[in-house]
Amino acid sequence: MSRPQWASEDIDIDRPNAARVYDYLLGGSHNFAVDRALGDQVIAASPTTREQAGLNRAFLGRAVRFCADRGIRQFLDLGSGIPTAGNVHEVARAVVPDARVVYVDIDPIAIAHGRDILADDPHSHMLGRDLRDADEVLADIDDGKLLDLGEPVALLMVAVLHAVPDADDPAGIIGRYTNAVPTGSFLAISHGTDEGNPVEARRVIALSQRTNTPLSVRSKSEIETFFHGYELAPPGVTWLPAWHRDTSKDTTPPEDSNNYAGVGCRR
Repeated sequence: MSRPQWASEDIDIDRPNAARVYDYLLGGSHNFAVDRALGDQVIAASPTTREQAGLNRAFLGRAVRFCADRGIRQFLDLGSGIPTAGNVHEVARAVVPDARVVYVDIDPIAIAHGRDILADDPHSHMLGRDLRDADEVLADIDDGKLLDLGEPVALLMVAVLHAVPDADDPAGIIGRYTNAVPTGSFLAISHGTDEGNPVEARRVIALSQRTNTPLSVRSKSEIETFFHGYELAPPGVTWLPAWHRDTSKDTTPPEDSNNYAGVGCRR
């Protein structure tokens, strides 16, 4: 396929990319034919996939509002993707007008477009880093004075940790971020599982092997361990749509989401 003008030479347009497939599932435009083809195969294997992507985005909004309502003025969105409409800085500032936001992603398209979107926003920044390199992310934040790590921060890991294999020690990664923020900070996680619809989950996992970030789904109990050092807000780790569910907008059977979610406050 021909390379669009906005795609730099370092972007592989011939292999599907999980972030771009997710963008396609959300109805975005920053994806290629190869991403859309895989996205369509995922939808065929799991017809609720596009709805699940929307549910993750909706949870992100609810989690950000929850934290902002409790006085959080700083947000670190790890594995953010492209910060398009309805993302963290927009949601947070509806509650806290001077909220500061740092987005972190490794995908070149997310980085380039994030920087373009945020170019005129002095309180939002896009870092081109791998969230697994916690020390480098935190050094960038500290050196650039992007966030005040002496004040509470909301750590957001939405629909991203299932792209981190056990070999990379996701709990240890979370721990490094946790150790860098003070008591009163928050952690929000949504994470894929095969405990809702195992048949569909296995199909999606198989298709994800074609991307650069194959899925590592986990159980509810495994996801709960990621909140070590945090007090979980009610209702704890639960099915994604059930976390502070807006029943006027969402009628999805919670288990059909194939995702768990939770928010905790650092003790």
